[in-house]
Amino acid sequence: MKIHSTAIIHPKAVIGENVEIGPFSVIDQNVKIDEGSVIHNNVTVTGNTTIAKNNVIFPNSVIGAEPQDLKYYGEQSKLIIGSGNVIRESVTINTGTELGGGETLIGDNNLFMSCSHIAHDCIIDDNVLLANGVLLGGHIKVERHAKLMGLAGVQPFVTIGQHSYVGGLSRIVQDVPPYMIVEGNPAKVRKVNVIGLERSGFSQGDINAIKEAFKQLFRSETLNRNQILAELENQEDLIPEIKVLIEFFRNTDKGRFGRYRESLRSTLTNIS
Repeated sequence: MKIHSTAIIHPKAVIGENVEIGPFSVIDQNVKIDEGSVIHNNVTVTGNTTIAKNNVIFPNSVIGAEPQDLKYYGEQSKLIIGSGNVIRESVTINTGTELGGGETLIGDNNLFMSCSHIAHDCIIDDNVLLANGVLLGGHIKVERHAKLMGLAGVQPFVTIGQHSYVGGLSRIVQDVPPYMIVEGNPAKVRKVNVIGLERSGFSQGDINAIKEAFKQLFRSETLNRNQILAELENQEDLIPEIKVLIEFFRNTDKGRFGRYRESLRSTLTNIS
């Protein structure tokens, strides 16, 4: 371990092998940091926070602070962070609340750029990118390989679908479908995220199938969404990506205000 002499480490904090902690950082008592992680200078890690292997946290970030939620009254809650994440300067990530099951969950290999904020009870899957100044309200789920560009703001209880792309300065108040580009204020689905899908190794055939589904879902002038989803379901050789789209829209339609997770608002268990 390389711990700077000015860092303040609570005696009950659990620090793994080969962890580096820089000058003036503060690690509180209920924190666990696994091996190989690097905590730069002036970082605060607090709350009931578990950080897995090989994460890098840059200066002035505050990780594991209490939820910024008027319904929070000091109950026990957690922040769990996976492996291989890069958390840049001045990022804030809060612990969970009772309504969301008491946990904020971060997966593996994510990049959170400077000044991004992840509020209470969010669930971030793997390989997600939050660009500078992205703001996530409470209870948001961001699925794998999603990318949100600078200063995008996301309403609580929204789901951001896998392999989607949210344009900078967008105001997101409804669920973002997988594989799509969404942007604007308020945001709208613009087209298929072709470049992102190509970079993730999708075949041209699968991309073409997603494009065709996009045309049916967002360009039809004669059929409503339920009719379109039924037609998609009845296609022969339905590829997994189209099944994902169908399930996503079905879930969104179960919710309120275009947000599936709104339908789970009254539960007091984990709503992952």
